[in-house]
Amino acid sequence: MSTGPSYDRVLVVSVFVVASCGLAYELIAGALASYLLGDSVLQFSTVIGCYLFAMGLGSHLSRYVPEHLVLSRFIEIELLVGLLGGASAALLFAVFGWASQPFRGVLYALVLALGVLVGMEIPLVMRIMNQRRAEFRELVARVLTFDYLGALAVALLFPLVFAPRLGMLRTALLFGMLNAGVALWTTWHFRAELATTADKVLRGTMVLGLLAGAFALSDRFTAWTEKGIFGDETLHAETTPYQRLVVTRWHDDLRLYINGNLQFSSRDEHRYHEALIHPALQALPWARTVLVLGGGDGLALREILRYSNIEHATLVDIDPAMTGLFARSAELVALNGGSLSNPRVTVVNADAGRWLENSQQVFDAIIVDLPDPSNYGLGKLYSVPAYRLMARHLAEKGYLVVQSTSPYYAPHAYWSVVQTLREADFHTWPYHAYVPSFGEWGFVLAGRRADFEPPKSYRLSMKFLDAASTALMFQFPPDMQAVPVQANRLNDQSLVRYFDQDWQRSIR
Repeated sequence: MSTGPSYDRVLVVSVFVVASCGLAYELIAGALASYLLGDSVLQFSTVIGCYLFAMGLGSHLSRYVPEHLVLSRFIEIELLVGLLGGASAALLFAVFGWASQPFRGVLYALVLALGVLVGMEIPLVMRIMNQRRAEFRELVARVLTFDYLGALAVALLFPLVFAPRLGMLRTALLFGMLNAGVALWTTWHFRAELATTADKVLRGTMVLGLLAGAFALSDRFTAWTEKGIFGDETLHAETTPYQRLVVTRWHDDLRLYINGNLQFSSRDEHRYHEALIHPALQALPWARTVLVLGGGDGLALREILRYSNIEHATLVDIDPAMTGLFARSAELVALNGGSLSNPRVTVVNADAGRWLENSQQVFDAIIVDLPDPSNYGLGKLYSVPAYRLMARHLAEKGYLVVQSTSPYYAPHAYWSVVQTLREADFHTWPYHAYVPSFGEWGFVLAGRRADFEPPKSYRLSMKFLDAASTALMFQFPPDMQAVPVQANRLNDQSLVRYFDQDWQRSIR
């Protein structure tokens, strides 16, 4: 039995690689669940919990591997982990795109299976090293050190490099190839101790070739799965450090999806953006400066720039890929009127909350066009402290407008936004508009002044708004009346819970 230092190095490097791969599959499953199902805290918590439980089960099961088969079983497990983990993202995308109902079942079955296999890896490596008469204290220290180092490396590189540059599909396939590489490498170095090596080399080569081929064809597969999810021709698809952006087209209808959720349809987005912008700006003929938080598609800016009295608009959106796409693509620039390149506009790519904390600027109007509060990262921007921070940047007689999800489908979430603004010492005027792509959609106009009146006419021509439609927007029928709710505070973020519960009820 070999005991040389080169064999120890092989095993130590293997520990580093398998630890990296194991954490990568866990992060991929959590990120995909968050992208496709929303509520990132719930998805990551349940995925991590199931994965750790399964790893514990795998560690227990490893004791039943006979001593003379430990090395052979380790190689076989590496191949199985590589195949299953490498295919995990592709499998989840395909299930969600073409048969979304069993997605959760497939997700957790996959997480449990991978967790059991990954949980067996380190105990088997330790047994292999123990067979080589390694001192127990040194064995444990060395294995756990490289196990944690591998996990640290992936934890840092996954959000900074792998996810934004390779995407989920290619990242999973890459780590699958690494597992298969460990199997082949271990087979070669310990060939003298294995009863047979030819079959293991053949299987390892087949798994590695299959994963490499899938890596090369991943763009085609992604297009196929996204066609199942979105149903239309995909013009642009990109995974950024912040979100998954997909632009589709069906005939003359351009649509933007963020993390699988529709953001606008070019056929009716004018209803949403006219309702978002014009009631406030019509009431502020003296306004000179406007701040837009979110709205990286430039469509809200398009409406703002129609007012000749607006001298400057600042747009703060966290994702440079978003603003870059809508500033470069000819079709999207035509839709937003080139607003992101307008000389009256400054685009800032930064977290809205941090930017507000650091900026000293005051604006005559603030438009909050952020995605819905589907997770705690977004929910903090709909909180009492966030609105109080916005108040510091709003002129004494200015107005703040917040897109606030649907008062029909998500009434608790909608009225929580209203209540949160009131607790931040704003006067509020809730209103809603019918947007065919979304149904009834809600907004809240707020200010420190208490004298707002819905406009009875507009200085600009509109496709949707007029006196009658505006009056109806500020009236709520019996099935959209206010419901008792809590304000959204940072310590509990009740708004995120309301949002998730409301939308879950609406789709049953």
